[in-house]
Amino acid sequence: MLRPYFFGVYHWRERLGRIAAAGVLLAAAAVAYRRGGRTLRAVAAGVAAGSLYRGGDATRRLCSPAPWALDRSKYDALGSILSLDGADRVLDVGCGTGRSVVGLAPHLPDDATVIGLDPFDDRVILGNGPALARRNGTLARVDVAPVAGDAGRLPLADGSVDAVTACRVLHDVPEERRAAAFAELRRVCANDGVVGLLELPITPDGVDDHEVYWRGCLEDAGLTVERVATVPRPTREGTYVAIAATPA
Repeated sequence: MLRPYFFGVYHWRERLGRIAAAGVLLAAAAVAYRRGGRTLRAVAAGVAAGSLYRGGDATRRLCSPAPWALDRSKYDALGSILSLDGADRVLDVGCGTGRSVVGLAPHLPDDATVIGLDPFDDRVILGNGPALARRNGTLARVDVAPVAGDAGRLPLADGSVDAVTACRVLHDVPEERRAAAFAELRRVCANDGVVGLLELPITPDGVDDHEVYWRGCLEDAGLTVERVATVPRPTREGTYVAIAATPA
């Protein structure tokens, strides 16, 4: 039987803390309701209702995105515009628990090796570590070689990979360090390689067109944008933008 993927639980500390706090308030409200008079019971009922709402909202958010869900369409959009047929060595920046590797797996050559680079910090994503990235890659039949590192200073030689992908990660890089991160994507990509970017509609203040913004980041790093695709976000407004670029 095929085991399910586990991509970790996002923002787990904050959300579990909110659930625990709601549980404490709910228990206190129940005690006050049983022991109090009419006024105290009314207050306790209001506190209980608020606690149930906050706890329920935190529980819903705890499973969003669902740890086992992939939402393959956005990765298919990126994979469809990349030329990965001859890519023997692929770098996935911000690999995390391997969600993007699994998403791109159908577009990778069978013998490709994916270097999964990430800080592997589990304070934000529960389970974020090399072992989980490797496990999920194995389930998707992809050879994943996890490497701990930072997008702004990639621990790879110049032109050492055939393709570089960065999926939903560079918007998290502080704006003052973002140009350096894009320059690193260009540096490690072979001259006949390709860089693939998948991004959210998140841009600096005052920038409305996220496609133009992310295209500009690639072009400023010395890359030529070849193809662009957009994909609606299933649960939120806006679109993902997928961009394929080659060294200029």
